[in-house]
Amino acid sequence: MAIDPIFFKQNRERFAAALPDRTAALLFSGEEKHMSGDTDYRFFVDRNFYYLTGLERAGFVLLIQKDNGEASFNIYAPARDSMKERWHGKRMDFADIAAVTGFSADDIKDLEKYEEKEFELIKNTDITIYLDKSSVMTKPFELKKQIEKDGRKVSDLSEITTSMRLIKQPCETDAIRKAAKITEEAIEEMKTLIQPGVSEYELYLKLEYEMAKRSSMSFAFETIVSCGRNAFYLHHSDPEKDGDGIAKEGSIIQIDVGARTDGYCADISRVFFVGKPGNEDDKRMKLLELIQALRKAAFAYIAPGKTFAGLNSQMYDIAGKWLAGQGLIPDNFTVEEVRRYYWHNTSHYLGLDVHDVGPRDREFEAGNCLAVEPGVYIPEWDTGFRIEDDCLVTEDGCLLLSSGKDSPEGIIVG
Repeated sequence: MAIDPIFFKQNRERFAAALPDRTAALLFSGEEKHMSGDTDYRFFVDRNFYYLTGLERAGFVLLIQKDNGEASFNIYAPARDSMKERWHGKRMDFADIAAVTGFSADDIKDLEKYEEKEFELIKNTDITIYLDKSSVMTKPFELKKQIEKDGRKVSDLSEITTSMRLIKQPCETDAIRKAAKITEEAIEEMKTLIQPGVSEYELYLKLEYEMAKRSSMSFAFETIVSCGRNAFYLHHSDPEKDGDGIAKEGSIIQIDVGARTDGYCADISRVFFVGKPGNEDDKRMKLLELIQALRKAAFAYIAPGKTFAGLNSQMYDIAGKWLAGQGLIPDNFTVEEVRRYYWHNTSHYLGLDVHDVGPRDREFEAGNCLAVEPGVYIPEWDTGFRIEDDCLVTEDGCLLLSSGKDSPEGIIVG
């Protein structure tokens, strides 16, 4: 079920409350981009625009103005066009827009009226204009340049939205939890294909098919399936490109994948061992014990007041002692020596983006959603992997939003 429009309406009101007087904030949904002469890439809406409207269509503009403590809200929408609809499908009418966004019909304007309003705002030097400097869309930057050429300052609205998006509301955590469930169901279906000889390409397609039929075609990020040594390429995501992406007896398969539900991302990593351990010295099993210990310590650490830096430091200490015990680094190891095997950060924010907005030096707060992914990679052992789950920071710790599965029973296949 889609997120209630009240959520987006309340977001707009909270955003407007943070704006100073005599201001106008402009947000753009974005435009479709050409892939070739006769087709476009799949459209993906600007995340802050979505956060304040719930709309996922191209060509819309949101205007929020504040004066004398009173805020007004308008959305400019493309008009219905029967010829364009014939080729590209039905456009939203004003009633559709109101149902999704919580706007009243009087506050929805025809997009043709927007340029006149934009001109009025630019010429009114008594108004401070807020634009989204974090946007990946071109329009805010074009408009910023146009305004600043006259010596006016443009303020950054993403400072407000970032602070808002850091603390998730229940409907947001529910969406992430649902995305995680879809992701893990897809992984379980994919797992049935694992055997020596299966290709990354087959597993990749199975994952995306199973997510798509449960969710949508807009996934959280490019799906990663890595067989064997391809796991040493952390963002290995092109199974067609490498001819050696075939599962082999005694090797591993690294999965990193996420569905997107109601705009919100899951980010889950799993590892599978192809074939049962051959002996007590199976390096995969040794490393699994370390990853399990790191995960247990990470979830025990995460709580309000803690930090990403503190979490990484704890992980380096645990991993360093283990690596030293295996003779891979000295007993009096440095962080740099640990990082020869611990290649990436342990955690990041999660939300509308898979690496969601927020400063990494800020203390955790109740309502933060995090992806947690301790990973160690040992080329000398010909193995390395991560296991990743999603969690919500609570008042006194953290709560898993995904299953947290990391037992050998679910990892060993065959």
